[in-house]
Amino acid sequence: MVILGLSCYFHDSAASLWVDGKLVAAAQEERFNRQKNTPVFPIQAINSCFQAAGLSPSEIDRVGFYEKPYFKFYRVVFDHLRSWPMSYPSFRRSLPKWFQERLSLPLTLKEELGYEKDTYFIPHHLAHAASAFFLSPFEEAAVCTADSVGEWASLSCGVAQRNSIQLQKEMRYPESLGLVYSAVTTYLGFKAHSGEGKVMGLASYGKPSLTKKFEEMVKVLPDGSFKIDASFFPFNSGKRMFGQKLIDTFGPPRSPESEITDRHQDIAASLQEFFENTLVKITRKLYEDTQLENLCLAGGVFLNCSANQKILEHSGFRNLFVQPAAGDAGGALGVAAYINHAVLKNPRTQPQDSSSLGPTFSASEMERALRSQGLSFKKFEPDEFLNIVADALTRDCAVGWFQDRMEFGPRALGNRSILASPLRAKMRDYLNHKVKKREGFRPFGPVVCLEDSHRYFDLSIPSPFMLLAPKVRKEMQTVIPAVTHADQTARIQTLTESQNPKLYRLLKLFGDKTGTPVLINTSFNLRGEPIVCSPEDAVSCFKKCELDALAIGDYWVEKSTK
Repeated sequence: MVILGLSCYFHDSAASLWVDGKLVAAAQEERFNRQKNTPVFPIQAINSCFQAAGLSPSEIDRVGFYEKPYFKFYRVVFDHLRSWPMSYPSFRRSLPKWFQERLSLPLTLKEELGYEKDTYFIPHHLAHAASAFFLSPFEEAAVCTADSVGEWASLSCGVAQRNSIQLQKEMRYPESLGLVYSAVTTYLGFKAHSGEGKVMGLASYGKPSLTKKFEEMVKVLPDGSFKIDASFFPFNSGKRMFGQKLIDTFGPPRSPESEITDRHQDIAASLQEFFENTLVKITRKLYEDTQLENLCLAGGVFLNCSANQKILEHSGFRNLFVQPAAGDAGGALGVAAYINHAVLKNPRTQPQDSSSLGPTFSASEMERALRSQGLSFKKFEPDEFLNIVADALTRDCAVGWFQDRMEFGPRALGNRSILASPLRAKMRDYLNHKVKKREGFRPFGPVVCLEDSHRYFDLSIPSPFMLLAPKVRKEMQTVIPAVTHADQTARIQTLTESQNPKLYRLLKLFGDKTGTPVLINTSFNLRGEPIVCSPEDAVSCFKKCELDALAIGDYWVEKSTK
């Protein structure tokens, strides 16, 4: 049985492939066409999945799509008419795309893949829920999904057992925490659907002195439901997501790339505190209603690792699984998982403990990419290679690390990463300004072997997908300053040997040499670009920035000696 799951036509287009009841591959289209957050039909991602499985599209038995397009189209038309005539420009831009893309998906599947069988369309938030629960280690769990908006739902809560998911409560558009966060993201001069993580990072530098203002804009009831004041957030009634009343309250919006002031930091801090408090209230009520120990989360809202940490600490749930591709890309996983487990009733197999689901490349392909760019390189035996990398890291070299299968989701988790020493604070500034070429306030996450994590971090459960932000232990904050954020937290990745043997061994070697088995792990890309996919992408990125070295397969390239 071959099942293809798809998400596309909004943002984070992606594909996943399940074969005989098991997830074998998943990839995002942006990694191939090099257009960040691309919404297009994911033909290159689909081809990559089939290549990984050694199959062809002619062998597809089922195709699933991560939403119900006609339900969503009804909501879009209704919303535009309700906001008419202010919504006319948006309506004029979006309507042709609906007929060309979303509403004609079966025709696209026939043209691109030769697929003419039935296509499964499942509700957007059910796809999110399936991506979390069916890939979790739990036989029973509460489920919460939250994003900007699906067809109508923006937040859903329910319970799941074995092969069944029941979403029992939901909040509906225009009541959307995700849209509020995105609206303030644009107010602060960043892009919606990509800049929310920047706001989360910026929040740590400010004071939450304006939280009560957000509580006035969004009334949260004791049961966790909420009502948004549309005079602050008139979604879809003009060119921007926030209204004049928000400007009257907080002052003029920040222009992109302009100076970030204390006012902007305080707004970010207040938004984040309100956001965390509200999500804790919602999940605490879910815990009270279900009395379950386990909680599964998905939807773009739960890419906010600071909020996830607060949920873990204060909701009452003991165990937490957040789908690593929590945003729309994960919908491609979810719809295929739903078909596999809920429709076909196939038993659940190994839970997802790795995001290494993308393409891999041979040594000859890596060597060809290096030679084509005229780079001088050496190839080493595995043990010697890791020792050379560890030595470079102790010299404060920033290393592009390209290994094995590409990760699925927004985080680089040790296969398409930039690695560096966390032992000196100056490394954070060097990576932000010279390598990544991005804002100086952006934090970097640490990777640490699971068994070593408790020495450095106040962590109660494993964090394999960099979706929790625990406190760095006080006595360790000066030991690993480059990964200790302004609020003394760190967006941590814990690692076991089975999850990534090569990186695990490198961590142990670095620990042997320095006494601290922790490394900076950030995505291998430049600002505004997708994470690298191919050897050619890695070499190009390496040449365009001030990375000191490139570790690609067992090949070593070094620009200069530190």
